[in-house]
Amino acid sequence: MKVLMINGSSRNNGCTRAALDIMAETFKEEGIETEIIFIGNQPIADCMNCKKCVTEHQCVFDDVVNEITTKAKECDGFIFASPVYYAHPSARLLAVLDRAFYSNKSVFVYKPGACIFSARRAGQVASMDVVNKHFSISHMPIVSANYWNEVFGSEPEDVYKDAEGVATMQNIAKNMSWLLKSIEAGKKAGLERPELSTGHTNFHH
Repeated sequence: MKVLMINGSSRNNGCTRAALDIMAETFKEEGIETEIIFIGNQPIADCMNCKKCVTEHQCVFDDVVNEITTKAKECDGFIFASPVYYAHPSARLLAVLDRAFYSNKSVFVYKPGACIFSARRAGQVASMDVVNKHFSISHMPIVSANYWNEVFGSEPEDVYKDAEGVATMQNIAKNMSWLLKSIEAGKKAGLERPELSTGHTNFHH
């Protein structure tokens, strides 16, 4: 089993990466493989609703988004991580999320997801709400823990001093590991995915 971890920070080795490293160590202890992808610190194009992905099954902008969705096909769970900017995730991470889920939603369906955030003081809860919406419309179990998915600090060493934040990262990783193993056990026992209802809105433009 493998968890794909996305670092949406401007800094590859900042506070957000420290939080991911803490989680990666816990996943390792649980026997779960991980891979961390840094989305970079250059501008990333937003979705322009060209709908090329409908026929090509990948985003027309061939960048880190297509790398993520290609790898996601072989992964079992996901962590999306970001620093907090003005009570909001990084614009680059949101562009990645919008394009990844719009172009290849099927690679995420029924796979557990969690989002984590680093901040100097506040804004994490509002950021969680934004990212979790991608999971909640994609049949993805959302992994939680004992507190908000956050760590505090201005520098990586601050994160490791945040005992509550460190414990929360570890607990999210443990909970996701348990859920992944439970899903795998269900498959081996012959448990199938639910048959879903399909419906259409009664509202028209």
